[in-house]
Amino acid sequence: MIKRVASMLGVACIATAFAIAPAAAQKTKLTVYTALENDQLKIFKDTIEAAVPEADVEWVRDSTGVITARFLAEKAAPKADIVLGLAASSLLLFKAEGLLEPYAPKGADAIKTVFKDSANPPAWLGMDAFIAVVCYNTAEGQKAGTAVPTSWKDMLDPKFQGKIVMPHPASSGTGYMMVAMWLQSMGEEAGWKFMDGLHQNIGSYLHSGSAPCVQAAKGERLAGFGFDMRGAREKTNGAPLEVIVPSEGSGWEMESVALVKGSKNLAVAKKVMDWAASKGANELYSKYYAVVAHPDVKNVPPNYPANAEARMYKVDLQKMASDRSRILAEWSKRYESKAAPKN
Repeated sequence: MIKRVASMLGVACIATAFAIAPAAAQKTKLTVYTALENDQLKIFKDTIEAAVPEADVEWVRDSTGVITARFLAEKAAPKADIVLGLAASSLLLFKAEGLLEPYAPKGADAIKTVFKDSANPPAWLGMDAFIAVVCYNTAEGQKAGTAVPTSWKDMLDPKFQGKIVMPHPASSGTGYMMVAMWLQSMGEEAGWKFMDGLHQNIGSYLHSGSAPCVQAAKGERLAGFGFDMRGAREKTNGAPLEVIVPSEGSGWEMESVALVKGSKNLAVAKKVMDWAASKGANELYSKYYAVVAHPDVKNVPPNYPANAEARMYKVDLQKMASDRSRILAEWSKRYESKAAPKN
């Protein structure tokens, strides 16, 4: 009798284990389009999946321009569930095409107003902001006999000829925000004239927002136009850099997150959006960016330019989005000859 009861209990335990295992193991694969840096992908995936255990994050990662073009090309049959870590100007394009699923995440009321779509419910939510800077190599500057630049127009000095790199605006959100800022702040005619002069000093337009400051840090170029956090990181790592926010002001953009309309995994995707709006998520963003969406999260890194946030030019993000195709076509016609080969 005892053996029979034990046997029955064993069968029951096995049956229970098989019943529980699929439930515990069951996850929803979320296809997430992103322009996050490669070294951020694992920590973001791990953190999201810890906060939303039902989620199995599968990244589709490329530069801002490539992800934006891919998403728009797929608009008749979207393949993504979420877009996360992509420029807000790109998400404004997606919103205009009716490709986003509006949703007000838990905690969105606490987010800074500039970091969320004005519609109710919002179609997208900002995560963090990145600001254009000049990474100037002081050691190379001494060799070239150049003074530390303080303005964008200082970069037209003939001593910089062939010694500047910047991101390609069709590939990089950092590059496009610079071009858009110059055109908005200077006016179209003066902005294109400035870029014509700058083109004479450009060695190459790189297909990455990080690469210009990295090349300047290594002494491969005298100056690289990049973004604030990369410049501060390279200087902290010992590079002989000045990280400069030009006196006229700097272009800026924000990384953002949104749900994709038509996703079959919307319930789990909404939980990821709830996470993205949380203070905890913003604390993760602040490991990579000094300016984040949650007002209670502040984490300014070493060697960060003190005047960066104050010199953020009041860029019209909607205009950046609506003018994008026209601006990039004109830019390519004028300057594509110095684009770096694509890998």
